Amino acid sequence: MRSLEHAHMEKIIHEKPHRLANELYRSVKVVSITACIRNRTPFFTMSDGFTIFEEMLLNALERFECGAEVYMFMPDHAHLLLRGETDTADVLRAMRLFKQKTGFWLSRNHSAVHWQKDFYDHILRQNEEIKKHIQYILNNPVRKGLVENRKDYPFKGSTIHKLDE
Repeated sequence: MRSLEHAHMEKIIHEKPHRLANELYRSVKVVSITACIRNRTPFFTMSDGFTIFEEMLLNALERFECGAEVYMFMPDHAHLLLRGETDTADVLRAMRLFKQKTGFWLSRNHSAVHWQKDFYDHILRQNEEIKKHIQYILNNPVRKGLVENRKDYPFKGSTIHKLDE
C-alpha cells in the first residue's frame, strides 16, 4: 500500500492532462484557441512580429488542411478560431506546429519573450454560433481600449472571411 505522502508527491509530479483526446481535433470542426505570451509580456505591438507570426500560422494551417475563421493578435496573447476543412484536417497539430515554429523564432530573435507552456481551447458544438465567436474576437481590441473601431486594429486576419465587411 502506498503511503499518503507518496501519493501526494506523485500528484505534484504528474500534471493532470487537460487536453481532450487528439482525435477530437480532427476533421471538419471549429476550435476556439487562446495562446498567451508568458508573463503577459506585450509583443504584438508592431507589424513586424505580427507579419512573421501570421505567415507561420497560415503555413501551419495549410499543412494540416485548416482555415482560420479569424485570428487576432493582441499585445500579449492571440485568439484563433480555426476550422478543419477536410476529413483529414487536424487543428491541434496545426496549432502545435504554429507554436513550435514561432517559439523557435522567438528564441532566436526575442529571447526574453516566450509563449506560455500550453493554450486554452474549446471545440465548438454544432449549435454554437460561429458568428458570435468571430464578433467577440474582433471586438477584443475595442474592449481593451486599443482602438475605437475594430476595423482600425491591424493585427488580425481570416482565410475564410473578409473582415472589413
